[in-house]
Amino acid sequence: MLTKKGWIILANLVLVLALFNLSVVEKEETLQKGELVLLELAPVDPRSLMQGDYMRLSYAISRPELFDSLSQKGYVVLRLKQNKVAELVRFQENETPLHPHEQLLKYSKTNWTINLGAESYFFEEGQAPAFEQAKYGGLKVDAQGNSILIGLYNEKRQRIQPKKQN
Repeated sequence: MLTKKGWIILANLVLVLALFNLSVVEKEETLQKGELVLLELAPVDPRSLMQGDYMRLSYAISRPELFDSLSQKGYVVLRLKQNKVAELVRFQENETPLHPHEQLLKYSKTNWTINLGAESYFFEEGQAPAFEQAKYGGLKVDAQGNSILIGLYNEKRQRIQPKKQN
């Protein structure tokens, strides 16, 4: 027989699991229905001794001249070219206004840069040379501006798929 304390713990556990599963479902929906957006990368150091091989991503749009005037959180408004490469239109605090052919992308501001939520890309040890050629970060973005990094792309806008090591 569960005590009152036991029921509270069980209810909290069920709530945490439900929220976790909802988050997974939302991410899966973004992967399935989100639009591919290619953001141009700025060069950064591709190695971490503590975490192994990974690339710290910095996007060309993440370093605006108007940095000090931006709010802590908001939206980057992008316009996609026919090749899915995004160009910066403006920054705004709310989801609207949004004109035809514009795409929202959520951001948060840190002390020195804009965080788009996809700033690290991990890969297997020894595959750094393949990813050094990356020119774009590929994100799936939904209508609310939520994004998931799905891969890195070369100058021909092809996803980088390194060879498997034996």
